[in-house]
Amino acid sequence: MDTSLHSMNTLFAQLGLANSPADINAFIAKHKGIPSSVRLAQASFWSKAQQDFLEQAIAEDADWAEIVDSLDSQLR
Repeated sequence: MDTSLHSMNTLFAQLGLANSPADINAFIAKHKGIPSSVRLAQASFWSKAQQDFLEQAIAEDADWAEIVDSLDSQLR
């Protein structure tokens, strides 16, 4: 089991996205405004693999869940 602490940078890398602070800020700015009725993983901009990872992270309360929740909040 991976017990390392995850950051927004490592989450973006795990999702296969550019993960510099500037890239993360640009991604959030571009995709901000997900309606509250839409689950984070169901947002239209994720690939199937990204959706699966995000769903699993939340469903299993995985060690990624806290940082995924943070991303979710920032994208609302």
